[in-house]
Amino acid sequence: MSLPEESGPVENLPDVAPRLRALRRRASLTLEAAARSAGLSPAHLSRLETGQRQPSLPMLLGLARIYGTTVSELLGETVADRDAVLRAADMEPTAAGGWSYWQAGASGRGMQALRVHVPHGAQGDIVRVHPGEEWLYVLKGRLRLRLGDTAHVLAPGDSAHFDSLTPHRLAADGRDGTDLLFVHTLLQSPTAGLCIGPTTGVTP
Repeated sequence: MSLPEESGPVENLPDVAPRLRALRRRASLTLEAAARSAGLSPAHLSRLETGQRQPSLPMLLGLARIYGTTVSELLGETVADRDAVLRAADMEPTAAGGWSYWQAGASGRGMQALRVHVPHGAQGDIVRVHPGEEWLYVLKGRLRLRLGDTAHVLAPGDSAHFDSLTPHRLAADGRDGTDLLFVHTLLQSPTAGLCIGPTTGVTP
């Protein structure tokens, strides 16, 4: 399922554009093959790679999976020596597609852990479908979660754990937004292509 293609120049992620192109080329993917796997048009992915558009968090997650990497690497974030402990004072927030999020786990791991703030109305109409698993835990506010044809409202202390191939949609249920912990598994092995479709072609 294709994702809506948001507009707006990159303001908070100035270094992501060239890194997106470099990682795509490292994965030996053409612009067309990568865009098809991510559910984007080649023109929109090209705009992301040239900094004319800002990627949303779901787009970053999807592109990280396709390129066999993590959101941390896409953002250029590193954690010295893959430390097991991350200090709150060292974690700077990043904004993408209306969400604000902080790394809550080390880079280069099989799971991506984030602390996320979802403002009211941000990306509430985006339906996500992708390989992997997701676990989320509501810290503050209320979260509207749709899984397939079933709608849920989660309060602080509630959590959800589901297969990411189930069509899902997240939205804040309240004007003050929602804070949550978010863990996603990323496919980082060469067999990821079995799940994302053909990726052959000459890299431009």
